[in-house]
Amino acid sequence: MAKKDQYNIEVYKSWCKKCGICVAFCPAGVLAQDDSGAPYAKEPEKCTGCQLCALRCPDFAINVTSPKKKQPKDSAKASGATKEGAGEKGEKA
Repeated sequence: MAKKDQYNIEVYKSWCKKCGICVAFCPAGVLAQDDSGAPYAKEPEKCTGCQLCALRCPDFAINVTSPKKKQPKDSAKASGATKEGAGEKGEKA
């Protein structure tokens, strides 16, 4: 069975005022507060990427990013970003 990619949860502790809103709004129970009241990802593997913690944080002290997706080796050709010879001698792209 393939391993599920995890979301990356970053807490900027210097911005955080330890209000606990992010912990309270996390529907998956990913976040918890340490002894000082600072939030941390207790069970990051449960994160669904809903962003409720980041959206509710009044200090913008939490960020959730999605797992990195592998790009094809020749991503420029796959996306059609480069069209050689377009615009030369009246040719259409």
